[in-house]
Amino acid sequence: MEIVEKIIKKIESKEVIIGVIGLGYVGLPILINFASKGFKVIGFDIDKNKIEKLNKNISYIKHIPSEKLEGVKDNYQATEDFSRLKEADFIIIAVPTPLDKHRNPDMRFVFDTSRIIAQNLRHYQVIILESTTYPGTTDEDVRIILEGSGLKAGIDFFLGFSPEREDPGNKQYSFSSIPKIVSGYTPNCLKLIKKLYEQVVEKVVEVSSTKVAEAAKLLENIYRSVNIALVNELKIVFDRMGIDIWEVIEAAKTKPFGFHPFYPGPGLGGHCIPIDPFYLTWKAKEYDITTRFIELAGEINSYMPYFVINKVIEVMNRYNKSIFGSKILVLGVAYKKDIDDARESPALKIIDILTKNYFCFVDYHDPYIQELGEFRKYKFNYKSIELTEENLKKYDCVIVITDHSIYDGDFIAKNSKMVIDTRNLIKKKYPNVFKA
Repeated sequence: MEIVEKIIKKIESKEVIIGVIGLGYVGLPILINFASKGFKVIGFDIDKNKIEKLNKNISYIKHIPSEKLEGVKDNYQATEDFSRLKEADFIIIAVPTPLDKHRNPDMRFVFDTSRIIAQNLRHYQVIILESTTYPGTTDEDVRIILEGSGLKAGIDFFLGFSPEREDPGNKQYSFSSIPKIVSGYTPNCLKLIKKLYEQVVEKVVEVSSTKVAEAAKLLENIYRSVNIALVNELKIVFDRMGIDIWEVIEAAKTKPFGFHPFYPGPGLGGHCIPIDPFYLTWKAKEYDITTRFIELAGEINSYMPYFVINKVIEVMNRYNKSIFGSKILVLGVAYKKDIDDARESPALKIIDILTKNYFCFVDYHDPYIQELGEFRKYKFNYKSIELTEENLKKYDCVIVITDHSIYDGDFIAKNSKMVIDTRNLIKKKYPNVFKA
């Protein structure tokens, strides 16, 4: 198609305008990276607060400094006016794909976004879905919604899938250095999408279909979920045997081949590993297949907050102290170290169980999350306390949920009555520190 060659020339000369829908942990890095390469970018979001901050070059994500926005301020705008989608030559969808209360895919954000695009779709735009989803979403669901505009995919507009691979807080890998998987509904769709991402990432990996790309993203996170479930189960077994799982892993990983270390924890968090595997579980039922391995891993990982609570009960009993009505301090509510994201964090479930089931008085400290409010399943009203010697001594038990780098394990151990360490933060042996 002649139009494809024209679009490619516009990509090479950076004349195309990029639209990014969803300006969170995935969408904001996309905006910044395209803008940093000289492309004009329009960011779309329904959150007015985000829009106002971005248009003042202020970041609302800890690991993305405002200086990055300041450095590309001439190349981007943020807006909640979705009628401006007509201005974009490429539209990248980076909206959430959560689960509903029955662990089924909640596709409202993707489908609603697709409907908005369809209302504003013009000839020869390129639509790219980056949100993690089940195989078939792009070619079947999104395409059908977009074609409701009267335009045909692969002819009047172009469509593809390129899974996000963001790892918030990872200083070793960035958007540009992580290989980018690309796919298209037709060969011309793939050609355009590949050409675009080649401008901003070091390596582009093309696959034969959008379903392969969607499945590859699920495999990445299922692989992690299953292996984390394995070490979590081993933690439970070894705990009963009086064996330190972290020491076992350190010994095992000295083998230079055939072993990749995964680490146990108080449960899974974030928007990927606790959620994405169930997208495949749901889709597999359409083919009369039960994904027993995936579901077992989910069952084990979902149990881990209860394991932590049981360990608290066990340890407090040793001190002739009942968990009921006790004062407990949770250290770290982010789902992983050194980030400001508490989505799906196991800390949320642990706090909920402690307060509702055992009527505990719970406080928390997290250097990156000053307030704990409303989440998908929980409603809190907490503010982070100061982490001082005096405060630590007030609590019957301290539970380490997130091993932030600023936490001094020895300081915590020496000033707490008892500590339940779920992350192996405290390496030295203390009589009042117990691993869980």
